Amino acid sequence: MPNKIDDSISVAPQIRPEDVPALAAAGFVHIINNRPEGEEFGQPTGAQIAEAAEAAGLGYTEIPVTPGGFSMAQVEAMAEALGSVDGPVLAYCRSGTRSCNLWALATAYKGGAPDALVAKGAGAGYDLSGIRPALEQLAAR
Repeated sequence: MPNKIDDSISVAPQIRPEDVPALAAAGFVHIINNRPEGEEFGQPTGAQIAEAAEAAGLGYTEIPVTPGGFSMAQVEAMAEALGSVDGPVLAYCRSGTRSCNLWALATAYKGGAPDALVAKGAGAGYDLSGIRPALEQLAAR
């Protein structure tokens, strides 16, 4: 289910608590939840995923992103979360797109090259061309 961006991060659509042991077995050490609570009927709560992550020995961070866009606080929180983890991370949202976009924005914020970020996103099946101007702006700051 996860779409690998590189050795440090993969993104995925909504996961369920019962998926977490397999994610741990696959080598992930941390889960980042980019999905707001109650976005869709029947989605697991963040608390349910956090509990499953803890039970499996994984770290867990919530950085909810609505489909309306990204704030600098979210970009900074994602950069901090990614920078504090030693090992592969799985970030998820409804489809994986917001997680991929937020990863790219956070990585550009930390100095990542937009061309490389767009290429990595494309390699995982995500088109980052819509946020290319934001990647350029963040990388140039």
